[in-house]
Amino acid sequence: MIRWLFAIIGGIILGGVVHLVSVLALPRIATQDAYARLDPITKLNTVTPLPAAEPMSAPMPFMDPAFAAAACKYDLSGGAIKLAVPVSQAYTSVSFYTRSDIAYYAINDRSAGRKVIELNLMTKDQKDALPEDEDITAADRLIIESPTTTGLIIMRALAPEPSMMAQAKATLAAATCKVQADQADAAPPPQAPPAKR
Repeated sequence: MIRWLFAIIGGIILGGVVHLVSVLALPRIATQDAYARLDPITKLNTVTPLPAAEPMSAPMPFMDPAFAAAACKYDLSGGAIKLAVPVSQAYTSVSFYTRSDIAYYAINDRSAGRKVIELNLMTKDQKDALPEDEDITAADRLIIESPTTTGLIIMRALAPEPSMMAQAKATLAAATCKVQADQADAAPPPQAPPAKR
């Protein structure tokens, strides 16, 4: 009886270890992750509208059919990225993922508090190279530091009713994701001092 008990406990422990190792290793060994699935249909550093979520042909798992979606596959080796996403009437969100599908930042229209979600995406080295300007505070610019050089930006706009889907798609079609020509572009120009009277 005790032998059977030890065999059952050993089998449970072994099964738990195998399960844990496979769950932790799967994201690293999966060949059809989100980046690989979107690679053929997206252009580098450009916003690409994603096809509608159909039950058997969604470009990514767990896509909500009530949302219009777009993606920007980015590469920061050529410079920082300037992202601008107009806010839709209902709800807009932007999520950032590394090349290995690890989410590292997300923002929505409510937390942005503006009509356009604007931010600069750059590596730590690019951020460290920015000039220090006392007149520009952290509130004047939103800088997101990417842990990897390549990754994905996923934009979503809610269509609360099917008739509003065209409007949600148009909102995302107006989004831009492009490499900045100069690192100085990452910071807004300093304000001119008021004219003396």
